[in-house]
Amino acid sequence: MRCHRQPLSHYHCLMREMKRIVSNTAVVAVVLMLAACAAPRPPMPGPGEDRVVEERVRAPSAGSGEELQVFGVRNAAVVALGREAAQVEQAGDLERAEMLLERALRIDGRDPAILQQMAELQLARGRLDQAASYAQRSFELGPQVGEICQRSLRTLIVVHERAAAWEEARRARDRLAGCRVAPPERF
Repeated sequence: MRCHRQPLSHYHCLMREMKRIVSNTAVVAVVLMLAACAAPRPPMPGPGEDRVVEERVRAPSAGSGEELQVFGVRNAAVVALGREAAQVEQAGDLERAEMLLERALRIDGRDPAILQQMAELQLARGRLDQAASYAQRSFELGPQVGEICQRSLRTLIVVHERAAAWEEARRARDRLAGCRVAPPERF
C-alpha cells in the first residue's frame, strides 16, 4: 500500500486503496469486453451451405463406378457411427452428427472416410479452417484415388475459394484429376 507516509487513519488509507483497485479493475473489465466484441466471430453457415456441400463436393465425386476405388479395412463401429451421422445430418441435426463423428474419430482418428465426412460437416457449418484441416488429413491418409480423394480435394477447393486463396484452390484443382484412375483390365 502507498498510505504509510500519509497522515490519514489506517481505515481511510484502506478505503482509498480499495477505490483505486476497483477503478483499475473496472477499466480492465471494460477493455476486455470491448476486445471480446471486436474479436472476429466464426462465420455462420449461410442458407445454402448444406447445398454447397452436396452440389460441389459430394455429387460430382460420386462417379459412374468406372473409376478405381480403394477401400482399407475399417472398424465396424466407426462405419456404423459414420452411417448414423449421415442420417442425422440429413435430418438437419448437425450438432449431433458432429458428436457422432467425433466419437468415431476417437475410435479411429485416421479413417479417411470419417475425416472427410467431418470436413464436409464443418464446411456445411461454415467452419472453413476446420473443414480444410479435416479434408487435408483425409487426403493425406486416404488412398488418393477414388471418391474420397475427390471429395477431399473438392472440399479444399471450396474452402480456398471462400478464403480467396486462389493459388491453393488451383493446386487442389490440378490434383483432382489424379484421383480419377481407371481400374485394371479384368481377365
